[in-house]
Amino acid sequence: MHPYVAIPATAALVWRAYFRRSLTPAGIVVATLTATVHAIHPWSVFYALLVVFFLAGTSVTKVKHHVKASLTLSSLGSSGGEGPRTHIQVLANSLVASVLILLHYRQLLARDKSGDASRGCWPYGEDLLVVGIVSNYAAVAADTFSSELGILSKRRPRLLTSWNFRQVPPGTNGGITLWGTTAGFLGASTIALTSVLLLPFCHVGPTSRAGKLFGDHQPGLEGGSAWGLRERVAWVLAVTIWGGMGSLVDSALGGWLQASVIDSKTGKVIEGNGGAKHDGDGGSRRIESGADLLDNNAVNILMATIMSFGGMVLAGRLWNAPLNSIFQ
Repeated sequence: MHPYVAIPATAALVWRAYFRRSLTPAGIVVATLTATVHAIHPWSVFYALLVVFFLAGTSVTKVKHHVKASLTLSSLGSSGGEGPRTHIQVLANSLVASVLILLHYRQLLARDKSGDASRGCWPYGEDLLVVGIVSNYAAVAADTFSSELGILSKRRPRLLTSWNFRQVPPGTNGGITLWGTTAGFLGASTIALTSVLLLPFCHVGPTSRAGKLFGDHQPGLEGGSAWGLRERVAWVLAVTIWGGMGSLVDSALGGWLQASVIDSKTGKVIEGNGGAKHDGDGGSRRIESGADLLDNNAVNILMATIMSFGGMVLAGRLWNAPLNSIFQ
């Protein structure tokens, strides 16, 4: 990505995060480093995905913030609601993608001996790392939309991991609603649409008889390596569906591995500061569901890892591309 675009764009994001208190000071530092990693890659799409996720995620966090704050409690005893996101939360959403971006950049440099990794296009059926990066952001966007908007549902959530799908208080880990699930797929679609607009797809249209003969520029669904309209529509649908499923995976992991602590007097969920664990103390606080193994940040990065590598595995099977190609 060109520095004259990345530098002012990152500065603008830092300014917005600081003055709107979207991130803590440490969160701003880590977010700046994350943006730098994304900007190093010659394709602008990955930086754009980070920006879209940040802007959309912070926007849905602010939706009816006072209403959401009244539905839960903080670990300090005051009203709940999401405060400025910490550096750990930034890493939980972007670390997997950052690692995959660096791996893909290394691959592009190795392919182009001239050192100009920005040349060329993305062939259909290759570069599983691209699938993993987009899957990461589709999944974490879905999780953010689902969590921040689902809690506003007029219907009480039901615990995904319970045998009888029982009702639980708003904010319970593993609790899902139809509205929250729908919001998750909406969040994933923002990433899918951004990626289809900015990814450097190889276009349909042979430039020579030889290219037409060998199918180098024919649509991928017809055995070629180009992305036509059908391939791009299929891409948007696949990313949206797979990303939306990420919110359900996160709910399942949270319901099983993360304890939800309830204040017995109010019946409200107690949220740990910055996604950290908060144990029931045996007094007016009790564990409603889940094993006390992971905090919210650990669940998020585990979900992102599962969805990123799961997306690459599925794409590899569809395209007959081995997963170990991501390290070549």
